[in-house]
Amino acid sequence: MKIPTLSLIFTSTLLTACSAANNVQIIAGTDTIVPLHQDGERAGRYHNLYPGEKTYPVSCENDCYPKNASLICETETENCQYQGQQENPQLNTGFTVRWLGHAGFMIKTPNGQQVVFDPVKEQFDSPVDLAFRLASGFYRKPGDWLTDSELKNLDAVMYSHIHYDHFNKADIEEIGNQPRYLTPLGMADNFPTGGFNISEMAWYAKTNIDDLTIHALPAHHFSSRVLVPFIYEDNDKDLWNGWLLEQNGKTLFFAGDTGYSQHFSDIQQKYGDIDICLMPIASYYHEENGKWYRYVHTTPEDALMGAQELNCNVMIPWGYGNSSWKMGDHSSHSALLRLLHMYTEMDSQIPLYILNEGESIAL
Repeated sequence: MKIPTLSLIFTSTLLTACSAANNVQIIAGTDTIVPLHQDGERAGRYHNLYPGEKTYPVSCENDCYPKNASLICETETENCQYQGQQENPQLNTGFTVRWLGHAGFMIKTPNGQQVVFDPVKEQFDSPVDLAFRLASGFYRKPGDWLTDSELKNLDAVMYSHIHYDHFNKADIEEIGNQPRYLTPLGMADNFPTGGFNISEMAWYAKTNIDDLTIHALPAHHFSSRVLVPFIYEDNDKDLWNGWLLEQNGKTLFFAGDTGYSQHFSDIQQKYGDIDICLMPIASYYHEENGKWYRYVHTTPEDALMGAQELNCNVMIPWGYGNSSWKMGDHSSHSALLRLLHMYTEMDSQIPLYILNEGESIAL
């Protein structure tokens, strides 16, 4: 489905006693895609561009997690630091990338804008956090976070989807309403009120912050946040996006949570080769439901294939690590071990750069 108008704008009218209404803009148009079911019981809910059974080009079958001397761990594949020798690709893009942990990144653009992807400071938003405490569940170690100066000078905050490990209302309240928030379609009603400026964007929609162009792109995933049995569920009510930053002819791609599909080739065909690719490599493992987990999360070899199809000049992986939630993983760093193994097995020609939480690289 394509929305015929170039831009549909409306302002939220929900007021609270102590908070200003949020300002919500919907950006869609004739050249964008809004993948809604049109009929049946899923009418009005979003779907992937390429649903159905998947055939994966490469799959690791045996001995997928061999030890690697470059990964130094406190215990086996847990609480690790990558200390391998790496070459900094001399791309001269002007982008600086800092990994906050899990899916969070702080990006400084060539012309000085500061933007973040999927910032989540600590564990989970309420009420899921409370449920984990009551059940004595696992606890995520906090990753790196933004300095006071960075918080005050953010230009944009981009979210890929509403899952708790990518979107936290408490963090939004700390970040404040100074920056512009960019989200997939339908996501604004998950925000707290407080005068936040939110742009919901369809796939292939674009917007600008000064001379920085931001494109909302397809991902192959799903969304859900609230479940009240027999009363309310929001499965696929909100869309899920990847993001592309473009400035001075240079590009940076953030894939968001995604499984492997043809959308990687589509993106390369539309935008050309990508300079910097931030690619997820974790949350694909499950003893009983591994097929479903892989359907919506790339394995390391899927991520390498996606980077090859995007023709990335460098791939930076994420999703594993000391600040991950280890959802769909053997351990905090098992996905990185598999990536290092499959990078060699596949003889990948895409330059790979590995970050530990809090580290940055100027590209």
